[in-house]
Amino acid sequence: MTKWVWKGIRTGVKTTAYPRTQETAPGVSPGRPAGTRFPGEENSRAVARLCPTGALRSIKDEVLVDQEHCIHCFRCKRQDSVSNAWEEGFEWSEFTKEGCRLDRSFSRSLHIRTLDAGACGACMSEIRQITSPYYNIHRLGFFITPTPRTADILLVAGPLTEHMVDPLRKTHEAMPLPKKVIAVGTCALSGGLFETGFACRGGIGRTIPVDIRVPGCPPPPLAIVHALLLAAGKQIEAAGKERQ
Repeated sequence: MTKWVWKGIRTGVKTTAYPRTQETAPGVSPGRPAGTRFPGEENSRAVARLCPTGALRSIKDEVLVDQEHCIHCFRCKRQDSVSNAWEEGFEWSEFTKEGCRLDRSFSRSLHIRTLDAGACGACMSEIRQITSPYYNIHRLGFFITPTPRTADILLVAGPLTEHMVDPLRKTHEAMPLPKKVIAVGTCALSGGLFETGFACRGGIGRTIPVDIRVPGCPPPPLAIVHALLLAAGKQIEAAGKERQ
């Protein structure tokens, strides 16, 4: 134990500086596929056929990516022709509609309630990481709360199994206004590999309104932090200018 204490003193603070500076440390994000053009329509079709969930769609010589269905299987990543079509980074979050941002009065203190709606464990593991010393969301004014009655944001992961429909709805109803919902991961957005079936609803948007979506399977911790900053009005969307 003493050795770990002395090592911590010698090493110093290692918490990420994001969002003050962009995080470039290796391993913080696996990246994700990005749409691109390929020489020849047949080549683009061949790439699209690699995807097990249909997240890649071929239109002539272009491949479009549906991030809500991408499960990060890396099949397209392993192809030499797609190596340049990989998007690095982690700022993937975006609003589902305008007016989703919380008022500025919430910018210094936000309380978060997490809910596992039948996730495999990967997204919940990434959510747990945001409170670790490296990511430390407390420094940004974000705090986890055990009760929805004091929560401003609901973080949900999983395809929403039938057994979790009522708990999700009741948790959302118990939250005070204004309240925001962040869907974390491909399963929460579309159902992922599970889609819609006898056991799953195919994402949480069919049961409660979603304000911010975080694609990824699973999304890295900083992608979740980016979503929280987006909700608090401290960051802009990934794919464009900040909405007013």
